[in-house]
Amino acid sequence: MKAWVLVLVAMLLPLTTTASASEPEGFEGLDRETLQQMVRHSVVKFPIEDGVTIDEAIESMQLRANLRNFQEVADLPLSEQVTAMGGEGNYMRILAFCDALIANQMVKHDIIFASFLPCRIAVVEDDDGQGWIVTTNMDMMLYATDLPEDLEVIAREVRDTIYSIVEAGRTGDF
Repeated sequence: MKAWVLVLVAMLLPLTTTASASEPEGFEGLDRETLQQMVRHSVVKFPIEDGVTIDEAIESMQLRANLRNFQEVADLPLSEQVTAMGGEGNYMRILAFCDALIANQMVKHDIIFASFLPCRIAVVEDDDGQGWIVTTNMDMMLYATDLPEDLEVIAREVRDTIYSIVEAGRTGDF
């Protein structure tokens, strides 16, 4: 009898280990729906206005970033890569902007800010042909972090700059 119990325990042990291994560490007490809401609230998305092409939106964002002294540090044309790999998909391009001096200050304060760098703005097209601009919800990030007053002022300026870049793209203005 003891042998059967040991066999049963040995068979069930991997199942319980697998089940607990799939739960994300550090999220005890948070259900999947709550986590999904957290992810949804961590980004903001804006439709590109009618009459503004995706190319015009991108050019407007690049010009606005330049006017606001934010360097474009990356341009990832993902839909081109998908096509080059033999796939099909809608337009998808990630632009990244940064002020290295500000980034340095934020990371010195708290290394977690490195995960937000550089500031990414995605330009995507949905299945209906609508262009979208998607970026980090910087208001949520500011609200959820404890920054000293001098860095909070700088972080708000970064937020305003990124949202200004997004607005330029959304409207086609620069």
